[in-house]
Amino acid sequence: MLALVRDMAAGQHPCTPVLVAANDPNAGGLAKAAALGIPTAAVDHRPFGRDRAAFEAALLRPILAAEPDILCLAGFMRILTPAFSRHFEGRMLNIHPSLLPKYPGLNTHQRALDAGDAEAGCTVHEVTAELDAGPILGQARVPVLPDDTAETLADRVLAQEHRLYPAVLRRFAMGDRVPLMLG
Repeated sequence: MLALVRDMAAGQHPCTPVLVAANDPNAGGLAKAAALGIPTAAVDHRPFGRDRAAFEAALLRPILAAEPDILCLAGFMRILTPAFSRHFEGRMLNIHPSLLPKYPGLNTHQRALDAGDAEAGCTVHEVTAELDAGPILGQARVPVLPDDTAETLADRVLAQEHRLYPAVLRRFAMGDRVPLMLG
């Protein structure tokens, strides 16, 4: 999130951050966004239990009030329902720490290591009703090193996420949906 906001603040950007929302009131990004003067909202998912529709209805209120053109998910670890995804169809992005379609879901770095992959990376994609399966808008690759652990690989992938996501958002906001591939 911070990489996106910093890129928007750098000037000549087609986007302006209007809200940073989280499902965890203690998410570090909320304090960072507030310190930058960006409105924030926290909708804790826990009181809703398994009622995903009620949680999403509560989450929608501050999002719709902010009137965003594009939603950028970053570190949002809740699976959204098809109804929520359809509400923002064609204008919601997510960053995922694997070279999709490989390793959707969790534990991506360990899964790449267990498979003996020579490279790993991250993907920015449009969010659709199917988990981590929307159109790919960009990918960045990193080599898997012989002594890598899931943590060391995650650190290198995260550095690429911070390069890739802002670049893809900038292009997406200007109508360019051709996948951006970084080495």
